Amino acid sequence: MRYVTVRVEPREGTAFHPLGQALSDAEDITREAIHRVELLDDGSGVMLAEARGNRDHYEAILDDSDYVRQYAVTGTEGRWYAYCQFDPNDANYRMLQHRQESTVMMEMPIEVHPDGAMEITFVGDEGAFSEAVPASGEAFEIELLETGQRPPRGEDLFACLTDRQQTILETAIELGYYENPREATQAEIADAVDATAGTVGEHLRKIEHRVFSQFVDPDS
Repeated sequence: MRYVTVRVEPREGTAFHPLGQALSDAEDITREAIHRVELLDDGSGVMLAEARGNRDHYEAILDDSDYVRQYAVTGTEGRWYAYCQFDPNDANYRMLQHRQESTVMMEMPIEVHPDGAMEITFVGDEGAFSEAVPASGEAFEIELLETGQRPPRGEDLFACLTDRQQTILETAIELGYYENPREATQAEIADAVDATAGTVGEHLRKIEHRVFSQFVDPDS
């Protein structure tokens, strides 16, 4: 497996989204890291972020934002975690969609720098990096920081899956889909997770590829 660490910097302002910009502009708030971010089927995004500073001001910004659908904040006044469902802008949507379709894993957490740039590490087989790591575009600039070989770690194996894929995988295991002989069909998994059999089959193929490809040495 190979890793690539990049610095992603917005070309305008100090954030990639108006909500992030409002938080960045607040002098009494410091954004620390993003621990989880996913694109949902309805086009909205969900994010678990870490921040510190003035929690009341942070919540007030989320309350006032037209992009926030719902949120919950937990922690102390000095440092906290915020779960937020939000409406992405075009740049966010493209980046999240690109991540979902990629076979390369984006490591979490993503470190957020004071200038708004994010430091992101991608891990996967070497052949997938050409399309998986985004190139500089109109909304952001990419700088390569580091690259090299790295063996897979235990916590990497399922971190590369989206929340929906993890749910489908857990359901498949619980129903006995991977038993020998097989105890469940894709249609039965689909009924349990409220999806079509075709969608479940597609997710399972992506899951298996993402997990097993981490054990493949591209140089062997």
